[in-house]
Formats: sequence, structure tokens, C-alpha cells
Amino acid sequence: MQEMPTCRNTPNCGPQSHTIEMKANFINPDVARAQALAWVLVLVMVEAEVQENYSPACREFMYMGTPPLGLEDKALKKICQRYNGKPRFVTLYDTFDHIPVYSAYTFKRSDGTKKVDVPWMFEPQLSTVSDFGEMQPFPQGDLHRSFEDAQAVLEDYSNTVNFERGHLNPDEHQSDPNDKAATYTLTNVVPQVREFNIGPWKTHEHTIRRRLNNYCRGTAYMVTGVTTSGNMIRRHNIDRVAVPTYLWSAYCCIDYDRNAPFEERTKFPAYAAHGLNEKERPEVLEMSVQQLENFLKSVTFVDKTFQIFYDNCVSPDNGLHMT
Repeated sequence: MQEMPTCRNTPNCGPQSHTIEMKANFINPDVARAQALAWVLVLVMVEAEVQENYSPACREFMYMGTPPLGLEDKALKKICQRYNGKPRFVTLYDTFDHIPVYSAYTFKRSDGTKKVDVPWMFEPQLSTVSDFGEMQPFPQGDLHRSFEDAQAVLEDYSNTVNFERGHLNPDEHQSDPNDKAATYTLTNVVPQVREFNIGPWKTHEHTIRRRLNNYCRGTAYMVTGVTTSGNMIRRHNIDRVAVPTYLWSAYCCIDYDRNAPFEERTKFPAYAAHGLNEKERPEVLEMSVQQLENFLKSVTFVDKTFQIFYDNCVSPDNGLHMT
């Protein structure tokens, strides 16, 4: 993968890129130093889970244990997202733009109920001063300054008007309360235009949930990611969080109902979609995984070998490849 400049895609990149300025918050500096020291002493005692290569337990969230190919950059970190002692999903995280490039997870049948009593969390694994092995609730006060160099913090989103925290792995695609809770980490979140988030993208998430609930008989592997083009949320006059241009998503389910209605059966074993993250006339377009891959090759920096699912989501028992 090429070295990623500030403008990751060529469209809409340059002086016209918009920014959002944030207000400063202040706390007693003596209290902050004391709290920070106590926090650092706790952080250094536990093993980390940022990995050069995903462990076997974390590869279970990806089809054939294989992450998307063709995404390599020194600023991208592989996170095995752990919560309450177990891996829950995986994320490729951009420590430069402070957003996930994608999250990969296994879909769980659910009624779409959202879990609303979970505090937002951060990822100590990304911090240069931390060795926690799983996500943690944000600390009180100003302690986030000890790890905000490598990831987004709540303050980055606190005064934005146009954007909401949009999940890549949405809690409505999970059923276990702990799996739902694990989605509430800022390393699984990107700035989404409110109208897009609560409109077409939410509708798409509902559509995929119903489709996989009804017609996927085995495990459904999901990958949801973003492209960027230089727009940033700013705080204290510093670029903090990249604003996605497109959100995209794809699923792979090789064990599906062969008697499903034709219009649904044609969307298996794999299908995909992308949507423009904008306020005016936002929409989500569904397409084949290969069409999505070709689209992403044209709008973002991915290698020519870019592939979302191993062998294009073809069953190992099936000698015929998708067309």
C-alpha cells in the first residue's frame, strides 16, 4: 500500500476540504497530573493485543481466517478487539487519521435491539504508555491526553454539529450483550453525517440484518470500512479525525438457503454496498463484492491485489468460482 498523504483519495482533496473547529476544556493541572500518574501505573501491568498478525482466536472473525488483502501501511494497526476477557471482532485502525479503515466481524442473528447502557471506550493497545489487553472506558478528566496521539477521544466528537459517531460493526448485528457492548469503542467509530447515518446507512444495516437472519444458515462474515479524501475534524486548530467520503460493507455466507426467493438468492454467497457520506441526497447502492473492490481501487489507495474475502467467498467444497 502506498504511503498515505493527508489527502487519501483524489476527489474533493485540497484547499476546499472543510474542517470543524473544537472548543478547549480545562481541569486543575495538579489533579490531572496525579490522575495521569495513577492511570499509567495501572496501564503497564497487562499484556497488549495490537498484533502484527492476527492470532488464531481473532482470525475466527474473518472468512477462512484471512483479512482483506492489499491494505498495508505503517500507520495501520491490527486490533483484536477484546472485551470482558474475550475477542469480539477485529479492526484495522489508522493511527494517523484516528479512524478505523475497516472492522471485520461475524454477524449474529438478532432482533436489532440496541444496547444503550454502555460507556464509550478507547483502546489502550494503541497507546505508547499503555499495555492493557482490551478496551477500557474513557477515564475521567484530562487523562485522555496520554493516549490521544494514536486514536480519537470523546472530545474530538463533543462539539461537532454535522457528524455523529457511526459504528462500522453495529450493535444491532450482534446478539450477546457483551458482543453488543464491545462495539462501543471509538476505534470502531467514524464521523458520519447525521442524515446519512440515521437514514440510508441505518436502513442498509436493517436490510442486511433481516436478510442474514432469514437466509444465512451458517456463519456470515462481515467487513465494513471507509474511504477518505482529506476532510478532517479539527480540535485546538489541529487535524484530529478524518471524515469518510464513502462507507462500504460486504458479507460472505457460503451456507445459505437455496430455496430463498430469487431476488434474495442472487445476493448469496456474497454481496456488498457503498454509500456517500453526505447530507444532500445520500443513498446506499448494493452491488457484487467484485464491483465494490473495483470501485475502491478507483477511489482509494489499495494494492492491485486488494480482495475483501479469501478466494472471493467461494466454499472450499465448491470447485466453481463466483462470476
